[in-house]
Amino acid sequence: MSETQFTDEYWMQLAYEQAALAAEQGEIPVGAVIVSQNQVIGRGYNAPISLNDPTAHAEIVALREACQNLKNYRLPEDAVLYVTLEPCTMCVGALVHSRISRVVFGTTEPKAGSLVSARKLFETGYYNHVFPFDSGCMQQQCAEQLSAFFKLRREQKRQLKLQEKLLNAHK
Repeated sequence: MSETQFTDEYWMQLAYEQAALAAEQGEIPVGAVIVSQNQVIGRGYNAPISLNDPTAHAEIVALREACQNLKNYRLPEDAVLYVTLEPCTMCVGALVHSRISRVVFGTTEPKAGSLVSARKLFETGYYNHVFPFDSGCMQQQCAEQLSAFFKLRREQKRQLKLQEKLLNAHK
């Protein structure tokens, strides 16, 4: 009996669904899953606002769940992270310490991305562990999910300003 091998797109779809959960809570829609032996061992979505925790990025939440499930601070040799947005410096550091074997991300993060965008961390300095990474998996969907969220947020802020202006006009 052969074991089914799932594609990067299959796992990224699960990360994308995690990102949608973040958006529902008003958090920036970033989602992540960690896979080992064809199974999700950790999942997470951005939750720094709702958890009052600046480290509660999707990758960190997924890492915490995976490590708790494994009862180990290091991940298995085959563990792969799928995340909808390029990891930041903090998340890359945590991934190095966890010994992730590979990272697949959906879309780049020009301001804070730390693999190929704003900082190319693996090109600058010594790390006791490095991992290969691939970008562009479901890139359009991941980018559109983020764009739609920020467009809605801008519209909500515009509506609030308009309401304030109307209230002040009636005083």
